[in-house]
Amino acid sequence: MAAPTEARSGAAASGFLGFRAGSRDPGAPGKRRARGSRNRKKSWKRWRGPEAQLGRELGAFLEDVGLQQRAAGGLVAEKPDESLFFLDTGSEEKDRELNQGREKPLRIDLILQPDSKVPPPKDILAHQVPNGKKLKRKQRLREKLAERGVVPREQRLLQARLQKARPATAEASHGQGAGAEPAGGFYDIWSDTNPLDRPLAGQDAWFLEQTKKQRVRRPARLEKKPSELPAVEVIPAGGSYNPTFQAHQALLLQAHEVELRRQRAEEKLERQLRFPTAAEAPTQETAFREQCEGLLEESADEGGEEEAPDEPPVPGAPPPLAPLREKKTEQQRRREKEAKFLEARRLGEKAARCRRQELFQLRSIRLQVKRREAELLRRRRARLAKRRAEATKPRRLGRLKYEDPDLEVQLSTELAESLRTLKPEGSVLRDRFKSLQKRNLIEPRERAKFKRKYRLKYVEKRAFREVTL
Repeated sequence: MAAPTEARSGAAASGFLGFRAGSRDPGAPGKRRARGSRNRKKSWKRWRGPEAQLGRELGAFLEDVGLQQRAAGGLVAEKPDESLFFLDTGSEEKDRELNQGREKPLRIDLILQPDSKVPPPKDILAHQVPNGKKLKRKQRLREKLAERGVVPREQRLLQARLQKARPATAEASHGQGAGAEPAGGFYDIWSDTNPLDRPLAGQDAWFLEQTKKQRVRRPARLEKKPSELPAVEVIPAGGSYNPTFQAHQALLLQAHEVELRRQRAEEKLERQLRFPTAAEAPTQETAFREQCEGLLEESADEGGEEEAPDEPPVPGAPPPLAPLREKKTEQQRRREKEAKFLEARRLGEKAARCRRQELFQLRSIRLQVKRREAELLRRRRARLAKRRAEATKPRRLGRLKYEDPDLEVQLSTELAESLRTLKPEGSVLRDRFKSLQKRNLIEPRERAKFKRKYRLKYVEKRAFREVTL
């Protein structure tokens, strides 16, 4: 039994694979141990050794060093006492002497200082310039040429272009006048003398319009704003963080009137929708009186008047014939004609007499004309004032009507004593959104309401049901 054991030990020592069925590779790794999760309680024992304790102490030390560098700019033990402490005796002169002329910083200055005193790392890429060596060589070459009095080629070409452009500009300015703009630099793209439209001069307008080569003139209505209100309205003086008493009281009165109107509207709606009380509820007597309303008066009128009722027409009988008109004689026709002529002559004489009388009424007529002109002027001014007032009002752009936002006002007891204790009022986003609605740029909107298509279905889970049972 010793031979197989020696053979196995010899094969393992030599490093060769044995020839038996149960032999294994001596160089192969052993059975790997299954590793569990490191966030379990059984893995805590790995941090109980001396190495773990040393690692924790080293981490705490490095963290303390980093905190000192951020707070004091270095290790506190190496800093002098003058840089860490400040003597405060209550006297400014004595404090300045004891602190060697240093003044105690204000609290606001300490707040505005950076939190960390560790200087930021230098950004090397920010100091690097692309093609820096090449640019430096060019700069040295320009300096050498400037010392010799040689002008570079780029500057020579630029000066030549300026010399050529000066005579043309001078001629154009001389032709346009002293105050005219230079013809080569400024022009109106919508004017008829636009230099960009010179290649299109003389061509068919229909062809240019269909080929989209001619610019469309901007309509004048696009230049007009939808509202004359400013984009940012200045709030009343009472809404300041430090208002005067009169301005604040005026703003409070305005807010009170708004709330009063709102309360009256609610009371009116409640009064209209209020169910009648038992005393106000209709009874059978009041219902009967309403039904008989007007019947008694009609019956009395009918009894007082004694008129024979008209006989109803007999069905099937022929309609009654109209009375025959007698034929007029020649004498009657002549008299009617003379009467019409005399009436027309009388009316003509009356009109002429009235016109002659109007000559003596020129003063009263002139006064009536002045009154009429004054009335027309008053109506015109009223229409203009109404038009200006409507120009600043929001229009009805959608199904909803614009509603002014609530006034941002604080009570007298809520006013802050300093700017630091001031509480913000309102929202900038909501203010801009309301301004767009008031200036007719967007229609008044309301928040979309989520409507569930199907009702919620509540299911009790099996685990919960087993616990409750």
